[in-house]
Amino acid sequence: MSRTRRVYNAEEVRRLSETTIAYYDRFARAFWDGTRQHDVSQNYAAFLNALEGDPPYSILDLGCGPGRDLSHFRSLGHEAVGLDGSQQFVAMARAHSRCEVLHRDLLVMRLPESRFDGVFANASLFHVPSQELPTVLLELFKTLKRRGVLFSSNPRGNNEEGLSDDRYACFFDLDTWRDYVTSAGFVELDHYYRPPGQPRERQPWLATVWRKP
Repeated sequence: MSRTRRVYNAEEVRRLSETTIAYYDRFARAFWDGTRQHDVSQNYAAFLNALEGDPPYSILDLGCGPGRDLSHFRSLGHEAVGLDGSQQFVAMARAHSRCEVLHRDLLVMRLPESRFDGVFANASLFHVPSQELPTVLLELFKTLKRRGVLFSSNPRGNNEEGLSDDRYACFFDLDTWRDYVTSAGFVELDHYYRPPGQPRERQPWLATVWRKP
């Protein structure tokens, strides 16, 4: 983990992504058992309250994992589509949510233009190496409808990135993350730290809400 950002070639990026995905394939069941009861209602509310127009909404759950959030959005009557690079997660999410789930690597995904009212990226975009973020964020910008919403929640830090427990991870502060997302064309609506009700040093998560103009 380093604050000095090195440049990876295409083969190195591919290997880093494969390593991260392999981690989740290996620990898919343990991950599900450890996260299925997490209270992310604050994130659901921040995302859904920012969506405009009348529901139901078309939602992409980016890095959907085993399908916890997909199931929640479906239970509210929305058209929820999942996307994950882990084949184990894709199978689990399809079974658990009964939603469409795409098997895609975030770093090379291609999404239909102007397809979704909102993209919910809860604990997924921090796995994208910083040099690849502009491309990934532009893909999300394009797949949103006009006035669409991007929600992200990432572990925060002092702009370190690298392999951590066999997963590639970036720990951005607010200013750095804001620079990346605004450079992709988004307008910031809100940000907050999680979990709620704790002093800042005990809030390791940074949540942000953005709109496509």
